[in-house]
Amino acid sequence: AVRRPAMATARQVLCLCAFLSLPHARAEPIRYSVAEESESGSVVANVAEDAGLAPAQLSARRARLLSEDGRQHFRLDPGTGRLVVAERLDREELCGQSATCTLPFELLLANPVQFFRVEVTVEDINDHAPVFPEERVILKILETSNVGSRFPLLGARDQDVGSNSIQAYSIAPDNEYFSVEFGTQDEDAKYIELVLEKPLDREEQGELGFNLIAVDGGSPPRSGTTQIHIVILDVNDNAPVFTQKVFIAKVLENAPEGSVVLRVVATDHDMGVNGDISYQFSQARDQSHSAFVIEPRTGEIKLTKPLDFEAAENHELSVQATDGGGLSAICKVLVQVVDVNDNAPELVISSFSNPIAEDALPGTVVALFTIRDRDAGSNGKISCDLEDQLSFSLRPAYKNYFELVTVSALDREEKARYILTVTAADAGSPPLTTTQTFTVDISDVNDNAPVFSQTSYTMYVRENNAPTMLVGAVIAADADVGPNAKVTYSLVPTHPTEQPTCSCISVNSENGDVFVLRPLDYEQVRQIEVLVSASDAGSPPLSSNVTVYISVVDENDNAPLVLYPSQDSSPASSELVPISAEAGYLITKVVAVDADSGQNSWLSYHLLRATDPGLFVVGAQSGEGRLRRSVTERDAVKQKLIILVRDNGQPPLSATAALSALLLSDFSDVRLPQSSLTTEEEEGASLTIYLIISLVFVSLLFLVSTAAFVVHKVCKRKKLNDEHVLYGGNNL
Repeated sequence: AVRRPAMATARQVLCLCAFLSLPHARAEPIRYSVAEESESGSVVANVAEDAGLAPAQLSARRARLLSEDGRQHFRLDPGTGRLVVAERLDREELCGQSATCTLPFELLLANPVQFFRVEVTVEDINDHAPVFPEERVILKILETSNVGSRFPLLGARDQDVGSNSIQAYSIAPDNEYFSVEFGTQDEDAKYIELVLEKPLDREEQGELGFNLIAVDGGSPPRSGTTQIHIVILDVNDNAPVFTQKVFIAKVLENAPEGSVVLRVVATDHDMGVNGDISYQFSQARDQSHSAFVIEPRTGEIKLTKPLDFEAAENHELSVQATDGGGLSAICKVLVQVVDVNDNAPELVISSFSNPIAEDALPGTVVALFTIRDRDAGSNGKISCDLEDQLSFSLRPAYKNYFELVTVSALDREEKARYILTVTAADAGSPPLTTTQTFTVDISDVNDNAPVFSQTSYTMYVRENNAPTMLVGAVIAADADVGPNAKVTYSLVPTHPTEQPTCSCISVNSENGDVFVLRPLDYEQVRQIEVLVSASDAGSPPLSSNVTVYISVVDENDNAPLVLYPSQDSSPASSELVPISAEAGYLITKVVAVDADSGQNSWLSYHLLRATDPGLFVVGAQSGEGRLRRSVTERDAVKQKLIILVRDNGQPPLSATAALSALLLSDFSDVRLPQSSLTTEEEEGASLTIYLIISLVFVSLLFLVSTAAFVVHKVCKRKKLNDEHVLYGGNNL
C-alpha cells in the first residue's frame, strides 16, 4: 500500500517532573478561521486569552502545539500568547475538494499537564481558475438528431469550493444551433450538456466550431475555455446504454498491480460500425484515474498500482462508452478500498527526562508518548506493554497518551542504567508490533559515605625518626561517582570538645598518606592515637572516621646507667674483704638500669679490668662481684676493679663501674692513710700516661716509615723512565 509521508520523528521535549496526576482537557474545542494563502507569521488569534491563560504561563508551563499528523501548520508566540501561521496554507493541498477544511491540534501545557483542543478552519479564496480536461473537444452528431437532443460534455474542474467554484457555462460566439445547460443530478455528480436548438443538415454545413467558457463565482471571477468542434454525421440514431448507472466494486488495498477491479458493460442497438462500443475514462476526480486503467474493447478496469486505504477509502471514476457513430454514454464507477492490516503502530515520544536522580520518588514521570495506528477497525486497536515492570511501569494518560513512570526506589550503586523496551501491538491478524527502547540513566546522589578499608590502622615508626617521615596510609572508598566519590582526608579531634590533634602527625588530604612531622622519643611517648576523617565532595558532604594508632619502636639510644656503686663519688667506693674469705664470697653487686625497652634494655655485666683479674669473677646476669679463689697473703691489699655494663642493642651501648676492694685481716684496719691511696692512684694514672705516649710514638714511627717507602718507590720509577728516554734517543 502507498504510505503517507513519514511523520517527523523529532518532537519537542516537555518537562513533566510535576506530572503526577492525570491531565485535564477542555471539553469544547477553541475554534478559529483563517484565509488560505496566508503568509507565514500571520496572526490567527490570541489563543492564550481564549484559553484563559496569562502569557507568562505559556513559558512557565512549557506550552507546546501537538498535531496528529506531526506537521506544524501553526506556531505559538509564548511572549504574547498569539497563534500565528507557521507556513503558507494551501487549502486545496490540505483538504482537496472537501466542503470544509479544518486543521485540529492540541495545546499542551505541563506542570500540571493540561490539554486544549484547537480547530482552525481554512477559508477558501478564489485562487484557481476553471480548467477543462481537454483543450479541444470533437463531437460527432447525427444530422437526424432531434431538436432538444442533449450531448454530454466533460465539465471543467475548479479546485476552489463553494461560491468560488464553477457557477456558469456559456458559448462564444453565440450560434443558432446549440445552447449549453449544466446542473447537478445527485449529491456530487454535476453534468454539462449541449442542447440542440435547430435541426442539423450535414449537406448544408458539415462542421461547427465555437468556444465553451466556464466561469466561477469568485471576486473577481476566473474563467476557463475549451474549443468545441462538432462533426455532423449521417444517421446513427442509437447511443450506447450502460447496464447500470453506477457500478460498485470492493478491492483489498494490498491487491497487486494488474488486478481486475470490475467490468463495465454498455449496449448499442445499432449495427455495424455504429454498434461498436469503446470505453474510456471521461472524467477523473482527485487524480483517481492514475491508479486505474480501462480496456477500451472489454471495459475491464484494472489496477496500475496498489491502493492505500489510509490515503483514500473510495475512488470515484467516470467511464464513457462511445459507439462507432460517435454517440456516447457516461456511467459512474465507485471503487471501495477494503482495509488490511498493513500499518504497524506508531509510537511518538512527546517528552523524555534522562537522566533521573536515584532519589526520585515512585511515580516520577520519565517519558510521555502517544501511539496510533493508521489502519481502521480492529486493525487500528492498539495495546501497549512494558517488558520490565520491576522498577518502571506504563500508566495511561490522556486519550492515546501513556506515561513511563517509576514504581519503586532506585539505587544507582546497584544499577546505573535501565534499558526499557515498550511494545505496541495492534489487534490485526496477524498483529503488527512496534518497539521503542528507552535508555534511562540514573544520576548519582550523595547517599554513600566513604568507607575505610580497615576498622582501625596500626602503624610503626622508629624513634629518632627523620622529620616528615611516611609511616603508612589510610584508604577509604566511596560507592558514589563524580564529586560525590572524591575523598579527602583530615585529622579531627577524638571528641568535638577536644583541642586539635597532635601537631607531630599529618595526613595527606589527597591520598591519605600519614606522616610523622618531627622526631619522636620512645622514652617520652610510646603510642599516638589520632582520628582520621574521610569526607566526600557531595552536597552536603558525608564522612566517616577511623582510629590510627602510631606505635613508636624503641631504638638503642640510651646507654646503661649505673646506680650502684655511685660513680659520682671521688675517690671510688671501697668494699672490705676479709683475707679469710673463700671462693664465691660476695664482694659487691653492681646495679644498673637502661631507659630503653626490650632487648635494648637487657643488661650483661663483665669484668673489664682488675688489679688481679684472676681473683675476681662477675655474674653476667646478676652483676654480683665474687671471689674466684681464696685470698692469699701475696695478694695486694687494695684491689681495683672496673666492671663493664653492656646492653643488648645493635650496636650495643655500655657503661663502666669502678670500685675498690680492700683485703683486710682485721676490719679495724679499715681506715688506711689517705695519702697511700692517693699515691697508688697517682701511680696508676702515671702508668696510663706512659702507655699513651708510647702508642703515639709507635704510630708516628709507622707513618714516617710508610712515607719514606713511598718516596723511594716514586724516585726509582722516575729514574727508570729517564733511562728509557735516553737509550731510545741514542738508537735514533
